[in-house]
Amino acid sequence: MTPSSPLVKVMRTERDALGDMKIPMDALYGIHTARAMNNFAVSGRPVNRNLIHALVLVKKTAAQVNGEQTRLSAHRVSAIVNACDELLAGRHLDMFTVDAMQGGAGTSTHMNVNEVIANLAIVQLGGQPGQYELVHPLDDVNCCQSTNDVYPTALRIAAIRLLRPLCDTMSSLQNALQQKEIEYADLLKLGRTQLMDALPMMAGQGFGAYAKAIGRDRWRLYKAEERLREIPIGGTAIGTGMNAPRAYSYRMVEKLADETGLGLCRSDHPMDPIQNMDVFVEVSGLLKSAAVNLLKISSDFRLLASGPFGGIGEYLLPPVQAGSSIMPGKVNPVMAEMAGLTAMRVMANDAAITMAAASGQLELNAFLPLIAESLLESLHILTNAVQLFEERCVRGLIVQEERCSANLHSSAVMASALVAELGYDEAASIASAAIAQGRTPEDIAEDRGQLTRARIDQLCHPYTVTKPGIPGQEEGTHHGNE
Repeated sequence: MTPSSPLVKVMRTERDALGDMKIPMDALYGIHTARAMNNFAVSGRPVNRNLIHALVLVKKTAAQVNGEQTRLSAHRVSAIVNACDELLAGRHLDMFTVDAMQGGAGTSTHMNVNEVIANLAIVQLGGQPGQYELVHPLDDVNCCQSTNDVYPTALRIAAIRLLRPLCDTMSSLQNALQQKEIEYADLLKLGRTQLMDALPMMAGQGFGAYAKAIGRDRWRLYKAEERLREIPIGGTAIGTGMNAPRAYSYRMVEKLADETGLGLCRSDHPMDPIQNMDVFVEVSGLLKSAAVNLLKISSDFRLLASGPFGGIGEYLLPPVQAGSSIMPGKVNPVMAEMAGLTAMRVMANDAAITMAAASGQLELNAFLPLIAESLLESLHILTNAVQLFEERCVRGLIVQEERCSANLHSSAVMASALVAELGYDEAASIASAAIAQGRTPEDIAEDRGQLTRARIDQLCHPYTVTKPGIPGQEEGTHHGNE
C-alpha cells in the first residue's frame, strides 16, 4: 500500500521590484505584506485593529471620491466599497498579518490594507486573489494616496474614537468619587502628610479632592480631541499634494467628516501633520496626567485598606477574588493594583511616543508605527482600567468608621486645634505628653487646667477642625496681642 502524499499548499506567484515570491493561493494579502511578515517578526502582535478599521474607512471613502471624480470605473468602485464593508463588519481580520513593530513609517501596514481590499474586490468581481489587472492595490485602491497622508489621517480618526469613551469613563469615575464625598461627608478621620499623622479631616473631603483631580483629567482629554481633528489627507507623500487633485482633497475631508461624525477638518498646511508628531505627544501627555492621578488614587486606596488588622485598615475594598495560593483567606486589593500597573504602562508608552516623535527627520517620521501602537494601546487600556476600577473598587468601597475613630483618637493631632489658645510650645508639650501617656490631647489639656472641658470640646469639634478658620475664633476676630 502506497502511503498518501502530504498535502501541498497551493501557491501563487507575485512579483515586485525585488523579485518573485510565493504567496498562499487563498491569502488575501500580497507580496508586500508577505515580505513584511518575514522582515518584521518582532512582537508577534498584529497592528492595532482600531487603526486597521480607520485605514479601511479612509480607503472606502477614497474609492467613492475617486469614483465621483471619474478616476475609477463604477465596477471597481463598487467592488472596493463592498470589500471595505466586509472588513468594517469585522470579517477577514486574520489577513492583517504585519507585526505592530515595523520599519517603514507604516508603509507595510498600509500595503497590507491595500492588498487585502484589492484581493477581496477581485473576488467580488469573480477573479482569484492576485489577479491585479481586475483591481490593483496601488493603481486603484491607493489612487491619489500615500502612506504618509493616509496613515496619520487614520491614526487621528482611531485616536478620537478611543478618546471619547475614555472621557465618558473618566466622567463616571468622577461621579463615583463625588458620591463617596457625599456619603462620607460627616465621617471624621485622620489626615496624613508624609505618611505621618497630620490633622483631622472628613473622609468625604478626601474623595472630593480625588474627584477634582479626575475632573481636570476629564476636561483636558475632552479638549484634546480638537488637536486630532486636523487631517492631512490629500497631502500625499510629503504634504505638497502631488498626484492628488485639490478637489479630491477637499471632498475626502468632507466625506470623512460626514462618515465619522468627528468634526474633521483639512489641514491648511498638510506638510505639518505629515512630518510633525507633537499632537500625539500632547495627547499622550494628557493620558499620562490622567495615569498619574489614577496611580495616586489607587495607591492611596491600597494604603488605607492595608491590613486589614496589621495596617491602617480604614478602607474596606470590595473583595473580588482570592489573594493567595498558600495563605487561606487572604484578599488583595487587586483592582487598585490593576489600575496602578495600567497607569504605569501608559506612562511608559508616553516615553516611547515622546522619543519616537522627537526622532522624526525632515519631511517624515519613520517611527510613526510606534507612536500609533503606543497611543492606541494607552487609550484602550486606560479606558478599560478606569471603568473596572470604578465599578469593582470605588463604588463598593466602605470607609470603616470605627477604625477611623480609633486611629484618630490614638493620635495626638487634636493638639493642633489648641495652638491659637495656648501657643505652639504649650500645644507641643500637650501632644508629647499625650503620646507618652497614651491619652488624648484633650484630656491632658483638661488635667493641666489650662482650658475648661467645654472650651476644649468647642475647639476640637469635628466641624471646627475640618473647615477653614482658627478654632475658637469667629471669622474676622483676632484674639492675639494688640
